[in-house]
Amino acid sequence: MENFRKVRTSEEEMPLPFPDLPPDVVEMKVKEGSKIRNLMNFAMAQMELKGRRQIVFSGCGRAVTKTITCVEIMKRKLGGLHQVTKVRYKTVLEVWENQEPPPDGPAQNLTVHKNVPSICILLSRDPLDPNQTGYQPPEPRHEAGEDTSGSSTKGLKRPLPPPCEELLPKKLQVQVSDSPRGSGTTAGQMD
Repeated sequence: MENFRKVRTSEEEMPLPFPDLPPDVVEMKVKEGSKIRNLMNFAMAQMELKGRRQIVFSGCGRAVTKTITCVEIMKRKLGGLHQVTKVRYKTVLEVWENQEPPPDGPAQNLTVHKNVPSICILLSRDPLDPNQTGYQPPEPRHEAGEDTSGSSTKGLKRPLPPPCEELLPKKLQVQVSDSPRGSGTTAGQMD
């Protein structure tokens, strides 16, 4: 394959795996090079400003994790969204061209069919059938001041408490240099 270079890639088009979707449902096709900020700005505008009730995120191959990230951001920002996730395989065709064609013939192309994992996630403000495979109910919303220690917000960053003096090393020495060339502060070794 060292003498070949990829000249074209195409994905097979597949219908969305969700029955009874409205014809004007927004499908966010996430690609490997997509910027999450751009995807989220458009998706949030569709759901909040245009009042859409459902949105679908789809991605394949290396874009699967980015697709999931977008969905989780949307669920956190909007809250109360029902989710159905479908995982499947998609066929991707890659065309490779020989860089060193034989002297007596035309350039040779090689076509590769790859089956790559694909994910489609439907988010809906309206309730969905909880018996279908891949369904996730909305996460319960917590009011301000409510104890969330047992909730599913474990992954959220919380402010750290200020450091206690008894936890700091006793032999930490800090020297301030008076020289104009010095960087200002150097730290001594801890024992």
